[in-house]
Amino acid sequence: MRSIWNGNISFGLVSIPIKMYPATEDHAVSFRQVHSKDGGRIRYRKVCELEDKQIDAAEIGKAYEDADGTLIPITDEDLARLPLPTTRALEIQAFVSAADIDPLQMGDAYYLGANGPAAAKPYALLREALKRSEKVAITKYAHRGRERLGMLRVVGDAIAMHRLLWPDEVRTPVGVAPKEKVTIRDAELDLADTLMNTLGEVDLSELHDEYQEALDSLVAAKMAGATPTAEPGEAPAGAQVVDLMAALRDSVRSARQARGEEAGEKAEPEGAGEAGEEAEATVHPLRARKKAAAPANKAPAGKGTAAAAKKNTAKGTEKRAEKAGAAKTTAKTAKTAAAKKAPVKKQAADKRAGGRTAS
Repeated sequence: MRSIWNGNISFGLVSIPIKMYPATEDHAVSFRQVHSKDGGRIRYRKVCELEDKQIDAAEIGKAYEDADGTLIPITDEDLARLPLPTTRALEIQAFVSAADIDPLQMGDAYYLGANGPAAAKPYALLREALKRSEKVAITKYAHRGRERLGMLRVVGDAIAMHRLLWPDEVRTPVGVAPKEKVTIRDAELDLADTLMNTLGEVDLSELHDEYQEALDSLVAAKMAGATPTAEPGEAPAGAQVVDLMAALRDSVRSARQARGEEAGEKAEPEGAGEAGEEAEATVHPLRARKKAAAPANKAPAGKGTAAAAKKNTAKGTEKRAEKAGAAKTTAKTAKTAAAKKAPVKKQAADKRAGGRTAS
């Protein structure tokens, strides 16, 4: 890895020679501008306005443009004579908790390596001190014509530096938040929490740039003289949300299906359907409901109803007649049995009477 800056870390009276290396790299495909008509390359030439001719890079200097357009030349010697102790050093100002750093201030990242064998011991000392304190170091340094802020932290066995913006370079979010007053109910927050828990965590190393992969495939196909076969992606859906609760439920359901969980699992915590929210119901199509409610033998509206009523009346009369006949037969049978038993009772009574007279 090629260093982009050499200097020292100033840690009190300890000076640590270091080299600065880029910690990130850009994998994006770089395009060139061409003339659409004939494919000719479009180039920019640096031309002097006074002489109207192209100037080499070695002849180009710096100048400050005043408000009225006046150019004030600034040479490298002028910059080198600036009374800044941070011109070739990273001056550590303090050690703070990483939580005190606003992520909005963080910019480009660099690795700081020890420059030479003599720098190994003080470099390791600073690294281990940062580890044990669980803090980060705030530093000032001069780079590319201006003084900057930096944050030093430990990454593996190395010290990394994040460039920080000055506090007054971070804009306040005035006018960004919605002005409309809204009420967020507990049921909606519960569903949002459920969705967050369902989505869970992710291993950032497993994420990749799908657009970059598609772009690489397109370039490879063009280079091979083939016609690209990729289909355009789906257009993003509108941002309007009609039913927030329904959208949250659908999001939880989709997230669980994507993770291979059962689709029938509860899609919201208990109580999420309260506070004016109706429980989910199974909705059948109108045609299906009519079909289910219709009788098996469909008849015309008037005739079918009258015939059914007449038939039911006839059946009721017949059943009542059967019950009356059964009752009449039962009474007749009981009367016959009583008539048969009467002579027997009379004979028994005469016999008992004769016995008493003899006595």
